[in-house]
Amino acid sequence: MSQKTPRNFFKPLAIGAPDPMRELPVRLERMIHFVPPHLEKVRAKVPQMADQADVVLANLEDAIPADAKDAARDGAIEMGKMVGWQAKGTGFWSRVNPLNSPWFQEDVSRLVLEAGEQLDVIMLPKVEGPWDIHFADQYVAQLEAKAGLKRPILFHAILETAQGMALVEEIALASPRMQGISLGPADLAADRKMKTTRVGGGHPYYRVVDDPNEDGSKRESAQQDPWHYTIARMVDACRMAGINAFYGPFGDIADSEACEQQFRNAFLLGCSGTWSLHPSQIEIAKRVFSPAPDEVKFARRILEAMPDGTGVAMLDGKMQDDATWKQAKVISDLADLVSEKDPELAKAYAAS
Repeated sequence: MSQKTPRNFFKPLAIGAPDPMRELPVRLERMIHFVPPHLEKVRAKVPQMADQADVVLANLEDAIPADAKDAARDGAIEMGKMVGWQAKGTGFWSRVNPLNSPWFQEDVSRLVLEAGEQLDVIMLPKVEGPWDIHFADQYVAQLEAKAGLKRPILFHAILETAQGMALVEEIALASPRMQGISLGPADLAADRKMKTTRVGGGHPYYRVVDDPNEDGSKRESAQQDPWHYTIARMVDACRMAGINAFYGPFGDIADSEACEQQFRNAFLLGCSGTWSLHPSQIEIAKRVFSPAPDEVKFARRILEAMPDGTGVAMLDGKMQDDATWKQAKVISDLADLVSEKDPELAKAYAAS
């Protein structure tokens, strides 16, 4: 048998570990803001970041040099003590090193034993299949029991290999710890042997071209999104499993317009949030992953016209039915969640 039986799925994997969650906490996670915890100057800004971002993540993996891994780990533990994360309502996550690295076990053991009370999610990079989740699941359960934690720590996987992408549904269903999955476009592009050095976003060579013109004039063309299929499949796998899909990094910090468009594509396809690598991307993510006031106004008109979600209503010449009611509910519920965190948007939604 390749997976746990239904009766055993929600049983703790270690004696004394907390019971797994049957439902994910309802949280606003428009952006996961990455912090290099080995840099004291950046780490000092964590309390301020906790006021701005929905999730703050201590990054122990890529972009942390091998000789700075210990310092990054120490910094992550310090970050856990700098803010009352649970009371504040801002998520505290950490991305650990891959399971096949020499740092994984110490990353996870120190995080759980020394910061487990505040840590919400462990982000697992380069997940190849459900077996990676199963291994980490058992290991973390043992550490939770040792630490005496009463609340389970969740997992967030990153899709960074072709094999992981091919098994994305199995990964999403691997454990009740699964909180979500993010796209890792740079590593995935390399593993697929895609011919690009960009970190996410479009590419000027990935285009469609209009038919030839009889007069030989220049043909119209439009740049396409090479990540459309990957994001859509990831979203389907996540929603099937009842977890959340996220876009990953957008590497060109200076190109805010392209960043916003890539985030918007992911938002429209069903992603709950994205990564932010620079404070400027926090504001872009807030803008993109919060529904526009006009959309909220129309969505709530649909809900008012069809209180029980049945029947048909006509609004502004457009037919609304149970399917559009469900779409409106998604937007209205997200607006309610945003309102709890963002006073300015709460006023805009109330006015709408």
